Amino acid sequence: MLPSNLEVAVELDQIVDEYEGQQRSRRLIQMRKEALRMMQSLGSFNPRLKGSVWRGTTHKDSDIDVTVFSSNWQAVVNKLRRSGFGIAKQERTSKVINGDLEESLHIHVCLPSSNEAEIVVRLPEKMGQEETCEIYGDPVKGLNITQLERVIKENPTRRFLPDSVRT
Repeated sequence: MLPSNLEVAVELDQIVDEYEGQQRSRRLIQMRKEALRMMQSLGSFNPRLKGSVWRGTTHKDSDIDVTVFSSNWQAVVNKLRRSGFGIAKQERTSKVINGDLEESLHIHVCLPSSNEAEIVVRLPEKMGQEETCEIYGDPVKGLNITQLERVIKENPTRRFLPDSVRT
């Protein structure tokens, strides 16, 4: 029998911890600070930090994942450009979420640190819609600007994992 996505993720996380050591924690803090700056510039679009930077499970090839909400996708692109972020590419995608086909725009951003970010633009009516993580099986909550500011101030390497994974 093959291991589950969760079992693979837990094992890979342990390997990355051993291999990357303290550099992993420094990178996570840097990426969370970069995410905060980007999210602040996109504040009117209700940004949420998701993915490995939210979870605290980054590795050397991780990117910053932020979801925003707008019916005017070009407004998000324009705001990023006005805020000094370089856009590498944009792509529209379709994905089934909770049984519904949903279109979104993915904006790939190159950051001065050489980290990359992916901004996913979803429709405003999708805000608050619960998603389930394909890896951990728990709700993908992410962090809003205020929550991320608090994490950076109080515990910048905090992890957001289901209780079943915490060691």
